[in-house]
Formats: sequence, structure tokens, C-alpha cells
Amino acid sequence: MIEYTRHRKNTCPDFSMTGHTETPVKPALFSFKFIPLCFISLCLYACEPPPAQQQLVVLSGLTMGTTYTVKIVTPESKLDKIVLSEEINLRLEKVNAQMSTYLETSVLSLFNQSNTKDWVEIPAELYLVIEEALRISKLSNNAFDITIGPVVNLWGFGPGKQSSVIPEESAIHEALGNVGSQNIHLDAKTHAIRKDNPDLYIDLSAIAKGFAVDVIADYLDVLGINNYMVEIGGEIKTRGINPDNKFWHIGIEKPVDDQRTVQSVVVLNNTGMATSGDYRNYFEKNGLRYSHTIDPATGRPITHKLASVTVLHPSTMTADAMATALLVLGPEHGFELALKENISAFFLVREGDNFIEKMTPQFKQAVSSAE
Repeated sequence: MIEYTRHRKNTCPDFSMTGHTETPVKPALFSFKFIPLCFISLCLYACEPPPAQQQLVVLSGLTMGTTYTVKIVTPESKLDKIVLSEEINLRLEKVNAQMSTYLETSVLSLFNQSNTKDWVEIPAELYLVIEEALRISKLSNNAFDITIGPVVNLWGFGPGKQSSVIPEESAIHEALGNVGSQNIHLDAKTHAIRKDNPDLYIDLSAIAKGFAVDVIADYLDVLGINNYMVEIGGEIKTRGINPDNKFWHIGIEKPVDDQRTVQSVVVLNNTGMATSGDYRNYFEKNGLRYSHTIDPATGRPITHKLASVTVLHPSTMTADAMATALLVLGPEHGFELALKENISAFFLVREGDNFIEKMTPQFKQAVSSAE
């Protein structure tokens, strides 16, 4: 995704791009396998401030094995940037403390390490994310599965040491024995979780980043900030207008690994946006390409021609998980599900050296608004 804004003459353009890869920053943070790479604004501080006593406040940092950027259009006197930055970081640290698989002491890690089948109470935020993950798992016929971690790790795409070794079929079969969202149970009254299989391992890397975007956006809403863009590792949510007094224009990157170009542009307003693709995080062996996106049905990387999926949804958390689910399902089954569920989705399908665009009616409206 690319933030794409046409600015007034004599102002410096604000342009940021994201694709799909991951560069872990600290071992204690998330390491996401479904997250894009960020090209964070090329001229954040050199630009002239927007007119009419409005300023563009930009806050950025590291979180979840990637970067975050928050852009706010606001009167200059309204914000204390230091306090705002501290509050944002506190909220991101809280998400990490609950949902990281890198932090051994996170709530999720402790649950993964336990071999109990008893009910375990968890924070409301963690409960909400797991509940939504299970809903999308059921909706997608388990194409989205937060217990796929052991297989992802086996292929060398997990939080452990990276490798380019193709696992033995017996090892894949064994790992799949500990996979299955149907083994997770939730109790809404007590915000508790239990697992049928004590070896079950939950990884929220394909949904928690979107949730974190929503957390920061909700915080800005509470502060009465009406014009902003929040981006974490490529997942985005916007509200209101950009420095040009227009809705935020966000570009979708062409899914190629040797250049950074825009494939399409959409208009976002109070909407979350997430993209999942196979074109950044992969390895090649004997002329074959192995993507980080694992199909839970086979325990192997996807092999179809769907290169990326972008989903728009009021909840960035939902968009994040749904983009992964549709990518796993592929160009036909994924598109059928998007149509059936009225999902605003954009598919880029490989055809030789080119890409075929497929989009649902809801997404067409967002694209036409950008033209």
C-alpha cells in the first residue's frame, strides 16, 4: 500500500509505500509473516506545513517487528507530540505484552507454553482478537487458522531461525497434527479460553497488527482528532482529510519484488485497509518459489497464481485477517467468498509477467472515488 496524495503547488509531496516482507527489529517483538515493508514518507520534515494554520504531525517508531507511522492534520496548538508519542507507544506495548509470540512472558506465549486443558482467563483485548480470528476461520472453511504456527515454523518462516529447507512429508504430517482452530474454545462470560490439544500453538501475526491499528485509531478518536492516518507495517486506517483537504488516497503496490510501483489507488475515510501477498517473504529452491503463506489444508505454501489481496473494512483487524484468508483460498474460491460476504476486496492474479485485476463491487466504488 502507498499513501498517495496530490499536493498543492510549491509544497513537498508526502508519499509512503508499503509492500510485503518483514524485518524483525527486536527479538522481544512480534515477527509477522503476513506484513508489508514500509517506505515511510520520503520528506516528512522537509515539507512546508499545510495551509490554514493546520500542521501535519508525524509520529513514527518500531513495533511488532516492523515500523509504525501516525500522521495527524491538526491545529498546531492542539497536540503535545511528546505526550501523544508516549501514549501511542504504551498502547502498542500493551498489545505486544498480550499477543506477541516473541515475548516469552506475553499472555499468549504463556498460554502456548502451558499444557493445561483447563479454562484460562485472558484480557478482553486478546479475547476479542481470538474471537474474530475464529469467526473468520469458520467463514473461510479454515483457510485462516491461527494454529498454523507449527507448520509455518517448520518451513522456516516463524519466529525461530530462518531456513530454506523443504520439510519432509512426515514432518509436515506431524506438524499438522497440532493444527486446528476447532480445538480452541472461548467462554464469553468469563473471557476465558481453553484448548483440547495441550500442544496447540496460537499465532496472531495475521490479525494482531490490524488490531493494533484500530487501537491507535480509537485512541485518536477519543482525543477528538478527526483527521489522521495510522499505519503499522502496511496495515492502515484513516479518518477525515489529508493535508490537501481531501480524503486520504492510498496506493496499492504492484506485487513484484524488484521495484516499488503503484498498481491502483483507493480513497479511504474511516476505513481500515490491509494487504496480504506472497511476493516479499519467500525462498526459492531448485527453481521453485516457496511462499510464507501456508495453506492449512495441505501444510504447504500456496501454489496458485493469486499474488496479493487487499481488503477494506471498518475494522482493520478484520481486514487484516480476511486478506490472509482470501489469499490462501486463491483467485477463484477467494473471490467467490468475497462476493458472497459482500467484502470490499481487490485481487491481483499473475498471468505471465502481468497481473489481472479482480475486484468486488464494493471495492470498485473506492477505486472510482480516487479517479
